[in-house]
Amino acid sequence: MSTAVTMPRRQTIVLADLIPGALVRDILLVIGAAGFVGLLAQITIHLPFTPVPMTGQTLGVLVAGTTLGWKRAVSSMSFYALAGMAGVPWFADHANGYHAVSSSFGYIIGFVLCAGFCGFFAERGVDRSVLKSVPAMIIGEVVLYAVGVTWLAVDLHLSARTALSLGFTPFLIGDSMKIVLASVLLPGAWKLVGRR
Repeated sequence: MSTAVTMPRRQTIVLADLIPGALVRDILLVIGAAGFVGLLAQITIHLPFTPVPMTGQTLGVLVAGTTLGWKRAVSSMSFYALAGMAGVPWFADHANGYHAVSSSFGYIIGFVLCAGFCGFFAERGVDRSVLKSVPAMIIGEVVLYAVGVTWLAVDLHLSARTALSLGFTPFLIGDSMKIVLASVLLPGAWKLVGRR
């Protein structure tokens, strides 16, 4: 006779799980994270050689995704995209609505996937160490750029090489710095919470 041993299910905890009041907390976190990304979208630098502006949004997406876990992160970035389409002026340069669906709108769609991947990895504990969070955020960014650059290429009828030079290469240094910043902030937040 054999007896099956059942292992306890691993509980997934991200920073947002530490706030009490599940439903209200989740709604406020989803809306707040979308607002945070919208606020960072207003930090905009237009480069003369590309239609894609340099913004603070990706930092917000990385932090929101990794802090919220994948379900809330996907909900938050979906809310960000849909509310912006409905008229909330929180895309780059206060853009909103139908006219905001431009050659760079693919990046906003990519935010949903990037945040989801970062949240998925955070639920597995990678956000507690800089060395583990950096690769997770790089994966999130790769997914974001895969969607954004593809949208850019299709919308403007560009070759893959041109789309990469306009929609990916100019942002490598800035996004690398955002990954490092987010990767340092999150383990720091865990240490602060651990002290309490």
